[in-house]
Amino acid sequence: MRPSVTLLVPTWNEIEGMRAIMPQVEPGWCDQILVVDAGSTDGTREYAREHGYDLVVQQRRGIRHAYIEAFPHVRGEVVVTFSPDGNSLPSAIPDLVRAMAAGTDMVIASRYLGSARSQDDDFLTALGNRGFTRLINWLHGGRYTDAFVMFRAYRTKLFWDLELDRDEGYAPERLLGTVIGVEPLLSIRAAKKRLKVTEIPADEPPRIGGQRKLQMFRWGAAYLLQTLREVYFWKP
Repeated sequence: MRPSVTLLVPTWNEIEGMRAIMPQVEPGWCDQILVVDAGSTDGTREYAREHGYDLVVQQRRGIRHAYIEAFPHVRGEVVVTFSPDGNSLPSAIPDLVRAMAAGTDMVIASRYLGSARSQDDDFLTALGNRGFTRLINWLHGGRYTDAFVMFRAYRTKLFWDLELDRDEGYAPERLLGTVIGVEPLLSIRAAKKRLKVTEIPADEPPRIGGQRKLQMFRWGAAYLLQTLREVYFWKP
């Protein structure tokens, strides 16, 4: 029997992707679809309401604040974090959930496992994703092929157990004047706590519409400092 599942969908002006991708999500795959919107002006919020999705209107800008504001509204035992811009394959959702039902703490839809490929990477993002993943493995004992990808499933309680809601874990943001995501820190702390983590191969298609929000150099510097800082900062 599968656990209850929340599909968490962060959005910011993603109406083209929402219209193309969300109809591919079968109703039986999850028990709650929770959209957290960062102030869309293109009809994304209206689309979510029209389709009966739960909606949180984000008050603070930045992807990790989307998670912090959304997680108190997550009802599922398992959360699947999902990008509606085309980068996350809806057809992989059942595979993630099946792996979670087998007793895993986290399952990552890896863009670099086996034959999986990212069609959204350029040379620099591919180099950065793979390089940071190797650094996390080396410093923190992970066995990841993709420590950065958003598309993954994990036990909802891990968000609090791993203290992903606390600002202290993201201190390098302030030096770089940016807001980073939670996935690298989640990967680091899951490895440090020796949680049961698996990966499945999943292609990353090109994005559909919207604007890419990547701040390559500021995010890269912040993630590097965070990865190094975690060696001594957080103890499981």
